Amino acid sequence: MTDIDNFRADTRAWLEANCPAEMRQPIRSEADVCWGGRNWKFQSEAQRQWLEAMAGRGWTVPDWPKDYGGGGLSPAEARVLKEEMQRIGARSPLTSFGISMLGPAMLQFGSEEQKKHYFPQIARGEIRWCQGYSEPGAGSDLAGLQTKAEDKGDHWLVNGQKVWTSYADKADWIFCLVRTSSESKQGGISFLLFDMETPGVSTKPILLISGSSPFCETFFDDVKVPKDQIVGEVNKGWDVAKYLLGHEREMISGMGLGSGGSLGAATKPKDPLLRAAIAAFDVDALAFAAMSERFAAMWKAGEAHPASPSMMKYAGTELNKRRNELAMAAGGSEALEWDGERGGKVPRDWLRSKGNSIEGGTSEIQLNIVAKHILRLPGA
Repeated sequence: MTDIDNFRADTRAWLEANCPAEMRQPIRSEADVCWGGRNWKFQSEAQRQWLEAMAGRGWTVPDWPKDYGGGGLSPAEARVLKEEMQRIGARSPLTSFGISMLGPAMLQFGSEEQKKHYFPQIARGEIRWCQGYSEPGAGSDLAGLQTKAEDKGDHWLVNGQKVWTSYADKADWIFCLVRTSSESKQGGISFLLFDMETPGVSTKPILLISGSSPFCETFFDDVKVPKDQIVGEVNKGWDVAKYLLGHEREMISGMGLGSGGSLGAATKPKDPLLRAAIAAFDVDALAFAAMSERFAAMWKAGEAHPASPSMMKYAGTELNKRRNELAMAAGGSEALEWDGERGGKVPRDWLRSKGNSIEGGTSEIQLNIVAKHILRLPGA
């Protein structure tokens, strides 16, 4: 047997022994997703055991260095772990913006002190992050942001507002874009970290058409932040922001994968045209899954085109919208249920999916990026 074969056998045995049966069941609702953080309440003992077991091996972030709380796995080993988890239907032990967005950016731009301080907490699920990017007047034109951080000698004084801040009301800390200079639009932005319990920080939930929402408005009124909480250099946060956006768009594109199962297997309509549409969707979903695997490998190896996350985000968004439209069509009158024993999941998911084409950069912006930087179309 090769080394990777031995690793697969050991991983399979460990997962069989340590993944609780409850953690092998499909996710039924948001409550089944473990976000961690200082205020997190585990939904079950199995959820707690699964997080602690995986974090103990560094497998919440298997490809991060061991010195930072990760598993130190090679790309091939991390792929095997993912495959073996999929084989038994194991849930992810931890969902975290610290893992999917902040971590990659800090690995690239953070100081050694910042990495050693924050990464182990992120890996163990002890700190939950939110993202302070969009503002009421700075959405697609993110560089137009006006939240200001003034240099007060021994601290920054932050004033302003963010919007569409996912889970801001539940997060422990925020990674936030702030304006530290007005001399240059993009050159005057810095990337700042601070505790959401700092005096002067407040949030207000935003209700969506689906009846619920993770989004909030976030307000900063004379918030004092220590000077060393800048990631990267002062006034060069735009470089950090762009790098992080690539990972955010990669994360959002994952919605195109859904639960990984066949839509046709879950729905069996009598209408032959609808069955054909579902079959065509399943084929496209399989193709997208294969493309996602290839993209992830190239992205981690530094071989992917810098604009490829925009392509993946657009494709994943459209696929997820299509999935939900087909679920509505196949569900008949039952798909119109709003309040009931199923909680109106089908129509609520369908309505929520419409926002996919806005969050993380609108579909129009993503298509412009693809046209200009990948296809190099004239006039783009």
